Amino acid sequence: MRKLTAQRVYPISSSPLENAVLITDDAGTILAIEPQEQHDPASLERYSGVLVPGFVNTHCHLELSHMKGLVDTGTGLIPFITDVVTKRNFPAEAIAEAIVRAEQEMLDGGIVALGDISNTTDTFAVKSAGRMRYYTFVELFDFLQDAGAEKAFADWKTVYDQCRPGRTGARAMVPHAPYTVSPTLFEKINAANAASAGTVSIHNQETPPENELFLHGTGAFVDFYKKFGIDLEHFSAIGRASIHYALCHLNPAQRTLFVHNTLTTPDDIRAAQAWSAHTFWATCPNANLYIENRLPNYRHFLDTGARVTIGTDSLTSNWQLSILEEMKTIARYQRYVPFEVLLRWATLNGAQALGFDDTLGSLEVGKTPGVLLLEGLGPTDEMGAGVTVRRVV
Repeated sequence: MRKLTAQRVYPISSSPLENAVLITDDAGTILAIEPQEQHDPASLERYSGVLVPGFVNTHCHLELSHMKGLVDTGTGLIPFITDVVTKRNFPAEAIAEAIVRAEQEMLDGGIVALGDISNTTDTFAVKSAGRMRYYTFVELFDFLQDAGAEKAFADWKTVYDQCRPGRTGARAMVPHAPYTVSPTLFEKINAANAASAGTVSIHNQETPPENELFLHGTGAFVDFYKKFGIDLEHFSAIGRASIHYALCHLNPAQRTLFVHNTLTTPDDIRAAQAWSAHTFWATCPNANLYIENRLPNYRHFLDTGARVTIGTDSLTSNWQLSILEEMKTIARYQRYVPFEVLLRWATLNGAQALGFDDTLGSLEVGKTPGVLLLEGLGPTDEMGAGVTVRRVV
């Protein structure tokens, strides 16, 4: 048994506590949170800082870890995608080594669960070791070509079938983005996931050309497809932002994780939340800055009561895989987001989005969420550049 105490304990599921003792068994299961005066001071592990649950990273492309530093910053999404497509092929050994290093970086940074995009089987060996909980999103796309949906589905079904999530993990087939998935492929994805009340993810409103394509049928995505010899003559703009195309084709019974959302408006958020009570919003601020030099307006999400989660995207589009650094970026550029809200985004909201809140996301009796120590916070827990994290349980 261990008894931990610090300046404050943040259970997340309830108000922060001062002069509290967090009690765990040797396996890390939370047994109780009790007042300090009930315990012999000599029996306590004392820390300077605050205790919080382990972080949940809801969006990453772990299989792209070998591409760190290979893609320029600030180019915009379409040149970024082009670089990823044309530069991602490396020797299998180099890819595998980079994945191992990236997972260790996340573990060292207090991440206990990952929502991970997979286009290949490259990460499956690491995931099978079970060092953290994984939700594997096998991502499909057919570039809006209904005629190609059957082959696209069959190709990625082969990848999906090789994923063995284990006792604590999960998997789903998911659409890449509104601008890459035809109605036919959406139907096939929905049918494949129908047997489980799981989570699907979809990239959403990350760049202005995405909305332009669906509003007017014009813009840089039309040119992008032409460059790769893909015909969009059959495509018809819907006269609305891209998320509304997704809402027409996704299954509202599934938990849905909209990812990036840099251009998402309050009306878009309200429409998605009216469409389904199972809506979550993943933000990856450092990747948004890396690719497009823009961030979402987090006020929109606060004002609409949106359930926001935090992701890191990949080492192709980020300088590190650290939820703490993502929180710092939000606090640096949009300081009005309260510290307690950031913590909930980084922990319990993420666990709920992935369906992992049975064991993760909050310091509650019976859970095994991991316990992190945040050090270097300001007097009222301001999130500054000098804050550090280490795992203590």
